[in-house]
Amino acid sequence: MKKTLMNVILCIVTVIIAQPALAQNTSLVGTWRLIAADKILPDGKKIADYGSTPHGIAIFTADGHYVVEVFRDERMKFASGDKFKGTSDEYKNAVLGNSCHFGSYSIDNVKSTITFKIERGTYPNWDQTTQVRSFTMQGDTLSWRVPATPDGSIPLSVFKRIQ
Repeated sequence: MKKTLMNVILCIVTVIIAQPALAQNTSLVGTWRLIAADKILPDGKKIADYGSTPHGIAIFTADGHYVVEVFRDERMKFASGDKFKGTSDEYKNAVLGNSCHFGSYSIDNVKSTITFKIERGTYPNWDQTTQVRSFTMQGDTLSWRVPATPDGSIPLSVFKRIQ
């Protein structure tokens, strides 16, 4: 009886430890280059949210960690050349010109969602939060939608796998 109980406990522990890795969609693992950062307006029109040629990267590891970085294509330089001596417009542009976060992730293939457990982000309100995004993957193109913002627009990020 003790041996059977120990085997059951060992199996349970193994499943618990392996669960994060098993939950990952291995086709998502890798490095992705941002090709679009748009938003869909409430009327359905799609417009560029970070300029016509935004820059960014998403990296998903097999052990469930990630980093996402999105930057506006044109960014205002600080006239002083010193990030501690910017104007209010320079600081505003710097903050609104990017969206970055990192942490751990899991995939729900049935619902086609990525759950980001955000450790830290450039938007401090996202620190230590969980964010769920619906995603699609077609060939080497990965895209996800952020839930609607207060103005009703839906941010859309599109990435192409880096070979």
